[in-house]
Amino acid sequence: MNPKPCPPFDNSYARLPERFYTRQLPEPVSTPGLIRVNHALADHLGFDPDWLESETGVELIAGNFIPEAADPIAAVYAGHQFGSWNPQLGDGRVILLGEVIDGDGVRHDIQLKGSGRTAYSRGGDGRAPLGPVLREYIVSEAMAALGVPTTRALAAATTGEKVMREDQLPGAVLTRVAQSHIRIGTIQFFASRQDNEALKILVDHVIQRHYPEAAQTDNPVRTMLDGVVARQACLIAQWQLLGFIHGVMNTDNMLLSGETIDYGPCAFMDTFDAATVFSSIDQGGRYAYRNQPHIAHWNLSMLAQALLPILDDDQGKAIAAGQAAIDAFPDLYTAAYQDGMRRKLGLTGVHADDEVLIQDLLRLMQEEKTDFTLTFRRLSDLADPEKASGGGVSPVFELPETFAPWLSRWRQRLCSDAQDDRARQTGMYAVNPAYIARNHLVEETIEAAVKQQDFRPFHTLVDVLAQPYEFVDGKNRYASPPRPEQVVKQTFCGT
Repeated sequence: MNPKPCPPFDNSYARLPERFYTRQLPEPVSTPGLIRVNHALADHLGFDPDWLESETGVELIAGNFIPEAADPIAAVYAGHQFGSWNPQLGDGRVILLGEVIDGDGVRHDIQLKGSGRTAYSRGGDGRAPLGPVLREYIVSEAMAALGVPTTRALAAATTGEKVMREDQLPGAVLTRVAQSHIRIGTIQFFASRQDNEALKILVDHVIQRHYPEAAQTDNPVRTMLDGVVARQACLIAQWQLLGFIHGVMNTDNMLLSGETIDYGPCAFMDTFDAATVFSSIDQGGRYAYRNQPHIAHWNLSMLAQALLPILDDDQGKAIAAGQAAIDAFPDLYTAAYQDGMRRKLGLTGVHADDEVLIQDLLRLMQEEKTDFTLTFRRLSDLADPEKASGGGVSPVFELPETFAPWLSRWRQRLCSDAQDDRARQTGMYAVNPAYIARNHLVEETIEAAVKQQDFRPFHTLVDVLAQPYEFVDGKNRYASPPRPEQVVKQTFCGT
């Protein structure tokens, strides 16, 4: 049991100069109602889960109660949105209550999303509809269970109020957790104003918080930039390996901590197609699945450009340092992606023809329109000959006969590895999920909550996705691809 309901707040970002944010309280809501508390995360952060489920705890989750030592602020930032520069954005519907330090000594932001208008709302109401709050809770926690660095959902509550979008919708608030919410766009905001003093203060804060080893190097700013590039290369590789499509890879949606943020029009692919786009606002396919590594590279180049004034006193050396850091991204990404693909296919060591084997599989998957997630999970089943003729996910998915020649090549490649079949299969099961946050299941869950006030499907889905790598008999529907009438072709931003 926790001795106190809340851990002590320690608000390092609020101690920065006031041009970094605006101090303001969340807007109270009329009738807060609990949706869910993430007990495991609450325990880790030092919150008493039972207290969070109490009347006072729900008031905190909804923004009606401010805990002792919290210092609520809305942060300012800028960003490139779909390639176009916007000189001022900011937390338009988010309040940062403050920061807590977990038992491992790691600092975390505690944010309320959907908590009302701020100085940066740009005419918006600052509120969040219930649907997007449930989507972010489901997908962010699914990503965490998959091992992807991500913002987390500590809790969610209804507000008892309506928000107007195309229709009147029930409102909700999400309590979001991240190691910080400092974005590429935060750096860009001060760089665009040529506020080098603020730029240095901000970078020193990022180094202290996320890259403390950089402080001991000859060029801490360059070392930090290298660290951001490396983390983003690994993060995007993880997205690609899971068939995850972010949907809004603007520079204000890339965190310097290397965590995934903003689960608006995101989605996991069902049928594999490298050109897949779900976001209703991405008309040109800028952020399609196949483009995500290139967009991350471009976004990081915008970060390097913003850091030039403090990378080196000599402009030529600053440009060279920034370019060198950015030029490292393609190789870092490719190495992380290829290593991940080898693990997904149960390959140890590196063979010259591995890349051809991987690309031929992806080409075959696209031609045959097979399910991305279940193709790899079925290969995991087949890694152990005892399961080659059945078992595993075969009741919900089987590979087409056209895969036979490729399977023969794959098995021949496996014979060159010293690893035994059972160990290989165990390793493949550990990286190839049976359950992902499938679009049709997420939409089904949202519809039940919004239209029938039935949150049981939401709770069930969250629970299933908490164990994505363990296929369980009786939960086949959560692993199954959508039927044709269930296919979700577009997802929407929750703004």
